[in-house]
Amino acid sequence: MSKKVVLITGASSGIGKTTAKDLAQKGFTVYGVARNVAKMNDLKEFGVNVLEMDVTNEQSMVNGINQIFEKEVRIDVLINNAGFGSYGSVEEVPMSEVKYQMEVNLFGAARVTQLVLPKMIENHYGKIVNISSIGGKIASPLGGWYHASKFALEALSDSLRNEVRQFGVDVIVVEPGGIKTEWGSIATNNMLKVSGQGRYKQMAENFANMLNSVDENSGSEPKLIADVIYEAITTEEPETRYAAGFMAKELLDMRKNMSDKEFDNASLSQLGF
Repeated sequence: MSKKVVLITGASSGIGKTTAKDLAQKGFTVYGVARNVAKMNDLKEFGVNVLEMDVTNEQSMVNGINQIFEKEVRIDVLINNAGFGSYGSVEEVPMSEVKYQMEVNLFGAARVTQLVLPKMIENHYGKIVNISSIGGKIASPLGGWYHASKFALEALSDSLRNEVRQFGVDVIVVEPGGIKTEWGSIATNNMLKVSGQGRYKQMAENFANMLNSVDENSGSEPKLIADVIYEAITTEEPETRYAAGFMAKELLDMRKNMSDKEFDNASLSQLGF
């Protein structure tokens, strides 16, 4: 049987880049896509095919998918990894940034899925892996818009899973905890830019210190999530959700077992409130 064809969005850094390299080394035919092709050039030495694709641009997505179909005929595994964290208070984050957050984290994943899904259904085989976050189950202060995008991705995944199972397509959600990637610094910088001066200043500074501490000292390596993805796409009957990374399972268990008020108090106490 020919190699499985994998498409990974957001492959220019972090989890996406590590997964692209890992799966190529394990014998998959891998296409890594992102806006910045130059940041993926080093993946070529591992056999990864790199393409430019912007998941906020319709024509870019259509062109990229069509290029893969023209060469490979099919896409067996889609890993919707492109995403970022736009942090700051719900009050202060500009709506233009809110819309862009949703475009990348939710609508982009949804549109790429729409483009890939018909071939999977035709072949009666497919694995769609949506990279969510423990932030798709837990909402912290100053992360409202990011969490909204991930909560929505989780709900979309649940509906999609039950729609396409009849056609031999699995939909899998991966929920990373603290991971050593650029994500934390981007989220922190944005949060301080938006909410580091006004009424949320102290909360933003405390949160930034906490995020930086996780990134530098406690965060898990992206390879851990790459291993989870490999397990999910090679298992005949994958789990619905996989949680992995620093404090992922512990925090999800806390959220499950605490009341809303108990969890709110625990979250705020971590930020000194």
